[in-house]
This record gives sequence, structure tokens and C-alpha cells, in this order.
Amino acid sequence: MSRAMTQRFSFSLAATDGRARTGTISTPRGDIRTPAFMPVGTAATVKAMMPESVAATGADILLGNTYHLMLRPTAERIDRLGGLHKFMNWDKPILTDSGGFQVMSLADLRKLTEKGVTFRSHIDGSKHELTPERSMEIQRLLGSDIVMAFDECPALPADRDRITESMRLSMRWAERSRDAFGDRPGHALFGIQQGGLEQDLRAESAEALTKIGFEGYAIGGLAVGEGQEAMFACLDYAPDQLPVDKPRYLMGVGKPDDIVGAVKRGVDMMDCVLPSRSGRTGQAWTHRGQVNIKNARHADDPRPLDETCSCPACSNYSRAYLHHVFRSGEMISGMLLTWHNLHYYQVIMQGMRDAIASGTFAAWESDFHAKRGEGDIEPI
Repeated sequence: MSRAMTQRFSFSLAATDGRARTGTISTPRGDIRTPAFMPVGTAATVKAMMPESVAATGADILLGNTYHLMLRPTAERIDRLGGLHKFMNWDKPILTDSGGFQVMSLADLRKLTEKGVTFRSHIDGSKHELTPERSMEIQRLLGSDIVMAFDECPALPADRDRITESMRLSMRWAERSRDAFGDRPGHALFGIQQGGLEQDLRAESAEALTKIGFEGYAIGGLAVGEGQEAMFACLDYAPDQLPVDKPRYLMGVGKPDDIVGAVKRGVDMMDCVLPSRSGRTGQAWTHRGQVNIKNARHADDPRPLDETCSCPACSNYSRAYLHHVFRSGEMISGMLLTWHNLHYYQVIMQGMRDAIASGTFAAWESDFHAKRGEGDIEPI
């Protein structure tokens, strides 16, 4: 019997500091240290990175996109080729989203019913149907370790009636997702809390999900245009509405200060395309804030991007070189800056894990914001 069949998914808390938590999610493919940041591998790749390079940054888990993979190369093809882990050469855990958010944000001519969503591909216009049952089938074919329930997420701002209707539909779909997921030892299904910025609707959603029962719970419907202040106001109560003994995953977040604020409020897992997307557009995140390497001030600067960073971009190359290759359109620019950004995000996560474990999170957070407040080093 394989290890995947004998080891089950589990979560254990090691320490708390205020509402911040650190612990371990155990899966057959390895442990995930929490709080965890998941780089996004949209189309079975973290753009501009080799899988072993992503692992070298300290990432314990990646995110894959059901919507993109079902359209190209298709889940059935990935299954025939041995599953997503083998296909993309990543032997650590993978979480796949349900496809619902991408259908709402990317697909053309979509039609929403109680059954699910029909839509036309943004790639070639072909027609598809995505239901809770089909989403579970696709994620099973991909072989992901953490599967997300199929949900519907309205963009904010939206009126309360629309948010209520959407949340209750998502809860019915969550139950169908649970039924379709079945018994899969070693794999986990996460439910997704919805309810916009309405505390009572979030509570209703959390109660419905807890009654169904999931291995973990996501906070969905944020980072969709509401702004940081509103998001944090929601996170002041939303995580505490979910079971304390299960992982809490904030979907699609975010900037470094978003992540720190979320962990402070009890979130265990996050994902975002920002560090890789920023890297490809010449933006780097450092402990002193954001750096735009395209700016002319870097053209003659022999110093590293971040003197405290041990990533290849900072260890081996100057700001002048990084500026040059970006302005020249060289591929190495996106590779180096993406590596740096992903490395920096994992440094933040490790810093928070250590601070929570030692009971010094407040001091760590204060230092984090103080350094970012200094801004970038002075030009030469």
C-alpha cells in the first residue's frame, strides 16, 4: 500500500501569539509549515521559475488553477501522463482552486444556474460546463493534495441581496462538492466561506460549512476590489468564525503587508500571483519596500537589490545589471526578480513562524513595518 493511502491529511498547532498561529499541515507528499505562502503555478508552472528553484526559496506547496488546466492541456491528458505532480516535476503538495473564480473573471458568455456554470473558453471560444461534481472530477484527475470546493464569488462592491444569494448557492455547491469528493485518504477538501463584508452572512456561511465538515476552510470573496482596510475589518472576525483546529486559507492575498496583517488575524495559508507577476514587470519587494528596477537611478548602481537577501539575484548581480537586462527585454530579468520576490515572501513567512513560536510577533511586526517605512536605499 502506498504512503498516500496510509498517511492521512492532518493539521496541528504548535504555538499561538495573540491570534497569530504557527503549526504544520501534514500530507503524504510532505509537511506544510504554517503560516504558509503558496506560489501560484497557473498553467502547471510558476512563471519564469524551475520547480527546484521554487523549492529552494522555501515553498512547501504550490497552487494550480483548475480552470486553466481543464482548458489546456486538459485534466484528462494530465491524468494519462501521471498526474500534475509528475507532469510539472513537483513532488511536494499541490493545492488546486475550484475554477469558480476564473470562470467568473475570465470566461466569456457565462451562464449561472443552480446546476453550475456554462461558459466559453477565453482561449478558443469552446463551450464548457463546470459544476461541483465536474470540478471535483477535474481536481481528482489532476491528483492535487488539497482540493477546493466549487463556489461562486461575486465581485465587490455588490448589494446585500446579491451577496446573500451567491453565498447560499455556494453553500449548496459546497455540500455537493463534499458528496462528489468521496473518501480519498491522503487528500483534503477545503470549504470556502463567502458572505462579502457582511459579518452575519459570513457567520451563516461558516456554520453551514462546519456542519458539512471539511479538512480545512478558506476565506473567499476578499481581495476582489474592497481595499485593505475593508479586508482587514472582515478578517477581524471571519477567521474566528471557522473551526480553530483546521487550517484557514485566505485566497488570493497578497502584498507583503496584506500577508502580515492576515497572519496577525489568524490566517494560516495564502496565495497570490503578485511576487511572480511583479518580477516579470521589473518590480521587486524588499525589506525596505518596493523597488522599480526599470528606473534610471539604478543604471550605475553596483549594489545588490537587497543587501540582506541571500537569493541569487542579490548574491550575484548588481542593481545596474538587473536594470540593464530588464530594459533590454532579456528573459533572465524576469527569472532573477521572480526568484528574489518568491524568496523574500518565504523569508517573511519564516520570520513570522519564528516570531509566533517565540511569542515575539508584535515586536517582529513593528520592525517589519518600520523597515518598510524607511523606503529604498538612497541613490548613489
